[in-house]
Amino acid sequence: MLATPGALPPAAQDARWAYETKQDGQRAVVYLAGDGSAVLRARSGTDITAAYPELAGLGTALGATPAVLDGEVLALDADGRADFQLLQSRMGLAHAPERAARRAAAAPVHLALFDVLHLAGRPLLGEPYRRRRALLESLELAGPHWSTPGALVGHGERALRATREHALEGLVCKRLDSVYEPGVRSRAWIKIRHMRGVDVVVGGWQPGKGRLTGLPGSLLVGQFDGAGRLRYIGNVGTGWSEAERAELAALLAEYAAGTGPFDPVPPLTGVHWVLPQLVGEVRYSTRTRSGLLRQPSWLRLRQDIAPEDSAALLPEVAG
Repeated sequence: MLATPGALPPAAQDARWAYETKQDGQRAVVYLAGDGSAVLRARSGTDITAAYPELAGLGTALGATPAVLDGEVLALDADGRADFQLLQSRMGLAHAPERAARRAAAAPVHLALFDVLHLAGRPLLGEPYRRRRALLESLELAGPHWSTPGALVGHGERALRATREHALEGLVCKRLDSVYEPGVRSRAWIKIRHMRGVDVVVGGWQPGKGRLTGLPGSLLVGQFDGAGRLRYIGNVGTGWSEAERAELAALLAEYAAGTGPFDPVPPLTGVHWVLPQLVGEVRYSTRTRSGLLRQPSWLRLRQDIAPEDSAALLPEVAG
């Protein structure tokens, strides 16, 4: 079951919803057969068990009781926050168990459990979230690499504010009477992602495909560091209508250049370089450790800002 992007439920309905921290990891359904085994499957259905050997102990956590659980595999940074970039080094190791074991010893993951779909041979998909959640908490699943984070009933504003203040990814709102709908992006679950804003300088573009042929499909953007170098921080490919893309294409044509303005120039193909004269505002969720923007979306041109005035201190981009 998937959540739909949205906003907090109306205040009058607040008490009908539970609020969970939105985690930035890899979704996983866990199958416990009751024989000591644990199988993890990704959203695609792919078996990812071998990528996370440190979670094998979960297979004995309920003894002989079989269960199917829903959760998120996380890689935690030094402050205990989920770091998707740390997790990426683990996600592709399902077919490399020896490498996975070495990575598990050096940087173990943590499984945050938030739902139970089957228990002791009984399907729970038709049970309301309130009941499923109570059953999950009664299992007391807390181990060296897994836990059941709390859910707050009501107080959505407070929960959202707390996730923002603690620099967490966001909030998931779940209606207490909602059943579990496999494969459905449901309005009974609402996700709210905290997005950040930043001014960026456009240094190039890559053409779109299909109906966007001839128009910019994505923009290569950067920020100036303290030494005056334009550092590449990612590609932005969403946030425009077709009319806005056409207007942007005309502007980009005015500033066409033969070489890339970034230092260093990113190793990308099919790029049309431009002079670093256009400034835009971009929304994004987080940055990678190398400074790249995750999930960026274009907001607007900033014709009120000169490129040099959009310089930012970028310690995470330096180097």
